[in-house]
Amino acid sequence: MATGQVELKNIGSDRTAHVLTEVESGACFEPDVSDEVKKGFTVQDQRDMHRMGKKQELRFSHQWVSEFAPRKYQKYLSYTSGWLATISWQSIVTTDSYLAGTIVQGLIVLNNDSYVPLRWHGTLLVIAAVICMTLFNIFGAKRLPLAEGIFVTCHFFAFAPVVITLLVLSPKASARDVFTGFVDYGAGWPSIPWTVMVGQVSSMFIVLGSDSVAHMSEEIEDAGVIVPKSMVSAFLVNIPFAFGMVLAYLFSMPDVQDAIDSPTGLPFIYVFKEAVENQAGATILVVVILILIITITISCLASASRQTFAFARDNGLPFSAWLATIHPTLHIPVNAIIFTCFFSIAISLIIIGSTVAFNALMSLCTTALMATYVISIGCIIVRRICMDPPPPPCRWSLGRFGMPINILALVYSLWSFFWSFWPNSHDVTAENFNWSSVMFFGLMGISTAMYWVHARKVYDGPVAIVEGRKFQ
Repeated sequence: MATGQVELKNIGSDRTAHVLTEVESGACFEPDVSDEVKKGFTVQDQRDMHRMGKKQELRFSHQWVSEFAPRKYQKYLSYTSGWLATISWQSIVTTDSYLAGTIVQGLIVLNNDSYVPLRWHGTLLVIAAVICMTLFNIFGAKRLPLAEGIFVTCHFFAFAPVVITLLVLSPKASARDVFTGFVDYGAGWPSIPWTVMVGQVSSMFIVLGSDSVAHMSEEIEDAGVIVPKSMVSAFLVNIPFAFGMVLAYLFSMPDVQDAIDSPTGLPFIYVFKEAVENQAGATILVVVILILIITITISCLASASRQTFAFARDNGLPFSAWLATIHPTLHIPVNAIIFTCFFSIAISLIIIGSTVAFNALMSLCTTALMATYVISIGCIIVRRICMDPPPPPCRWSLGRFGMPINILALVYSLWSFFWSFWPNSHDVTAENFNWSSVMFFGLMGISTAMYWVHARKVYDGPVAIVEGRKFQ
């Protein structure tokens, strides 16, 4: 469920920054070790930011496309990927908040058979969740490193009680049904392989967000090493946990159709109830999952606000000056956090009128983020092949496995991008149509129009002001 936790820098700490003794660039870089600069970072972090033409304003970045894209297309591709990443991350926050609100509604249904969940109830729950998480991200910023440590502890230690409970108490499905029982539950696709391909879209959402830590890199000490290592280790560590959880969940669901038709609206609540056979026990297990969702949403809101801040800092968004403002005492992008809050609230209001429109907006986050992955990874591969100019030096590398992994990642991103446009059902209506295709190309049209009308005059992309190209 989590894409990885890293050590965030304590904002305003008294840690002494390391002093650089030799300047390795023609550009004169002098590390800032003054009292006015909060010393939560190292000089290496300052130098990495200096190379990207930025001052380290935060102790916390669509910049990859700008760095690696062919020069002819750098500005436009960087601008487009920045828009896609910003919209997708904003949508992810809303989706996670909506999921938290839906789980709360499911808990109410579980414990009160007379309760009838209404759309506006869900909207109010989403708004309440977003506001609480926004307040934590603003006023609890200094405690975010501690909170992240608690989050990752909960993430791993919640695994055992849930899995053990399911394996010991729940009625079991047969191994044949779990591993070979592929059934189309009403989608109506011509074949099971087709159904499987379309059904993977929801699973794609789970693996999204591996770039979240990159958006927090200005708040991570020694980010050039810690960030990529955390992204890789998060996947490697979580694979056995995720696979074990999936197996336990599938073996504990003897009747899939009953789980789908559960009045709670969430199959996993039905599975928990059938396992423990009482409301109190099921409620405890659901609350464990709810806590994990809340912690994930807090982290996603932090990443989304930093992504918005970074893009606004390069004049990529309307009202960029306001969005790129750093609070003078909190030293975080408060305005970007507030914008993220109001964006989620505005989107959640759509639930009252139409869940179809809301689901279309939420499915956009999968499509848009996959598109940014395709652009970013594609640009890296092109640079590695053409070597014109060679890729900049890095402090952590995948070595000889880098190119094969990049190619595999690009293929999977293209594959996922293609299937993310497909509807859930073969017989398409206005109710079940996947409107993310319309919204994606509409967003691309809007961003392109804004680029040619205004942004191309003020937006150069991070690479346009890169200094110290000869850093080793």
